[in-house]
Amino acid sequence: MERLILEKADGVAKIVLNRPEVLNALDLKTFDELAEAVAEVAADRQVRAVIIAGAGRAFCTGIDLSFIHTIASLPAPEFQKKLREMQGILSSLEELNKPVVAAVNGYALGAGCDLALACDLRIASEKAVFGEQYIKVGLMPDLGGTQRLPRVVGVAKAKELIFTGDHVNAQEAYRIGMVNKIVAVDELLPAAETLAKRLAAGPSVAIGMAKRAINKGLDVDLQSGLEYEVYGQSICLQTADVKEGVAAFLEKREPKFKGE
Repeated sequence: MERLILEKADGVAKIVLNRPEVLNALDLKTFDELAEAVAEVAADRQVRAVIIAGAGRAFCTGIDLSFIHTIASLPAPEFQKKLREMQGILSSLEELNKPVVAAVNGYALGAGCDLALACDLRIASEKAVFGEQYIKVGLMPDLGGTQRLPRVVGVAKAKELIFTGDHVNAQEAYRIGMVNKIVAVDELLPAAETLAKRLAAGPSVAIGMAKRAINKGLDVDLQSGLEYEVYGQSICLQTADVKEGVAAFLEKREPKFKGE
């Protein structure tokens, strides 16, 4: 891969956007490689948690300007097809049956903010800055910002941030629930790795089913969501991890889950 670095260790896959010279702006090749990386970690049973990070002093500053010019010049049907493909790549992180942690250093703007929102959890450095700044060039969020941001921070706050394009620093992002934790810059990746390893050591089937149930519950009525819990728990009860969890509880020791 030319635009990304994919590393795997201790049950954790780390996907790093590696275009620091352009603050990790996304172009077509980056999207293609991201799709490839997500597909690879989805298929790898040894990977039980994922980290998304950016090299250098930014997480991701959005779409590369040259790529914007390219797709904006496409005929409407082709533009819409390409945009749906890009949306699908970010959605694949949300649909992954493994927890995804965004390690946000510096700017996460536009599509970069949308990428962070597509992850399950977000850890920010104290220098992180978030922004849905599409409106400043006459556009609206188109990679999930109008859908995911309200789910994370609430409708009123999402409208404010989208309508104004205002940036929020790490402290404000934490206050409104956009990030789960703030750490010093040099502690960002270690903190993300610690959390990812903790999740990777957990009962992966149960975590994956819980993730699906939470995501599904946002789009269905309460009873349908509860029914999905019945379905998910039926699957969890068939796993070896449940037997290990119960045995560990009775024996007063820490469980050793295998994700199966």
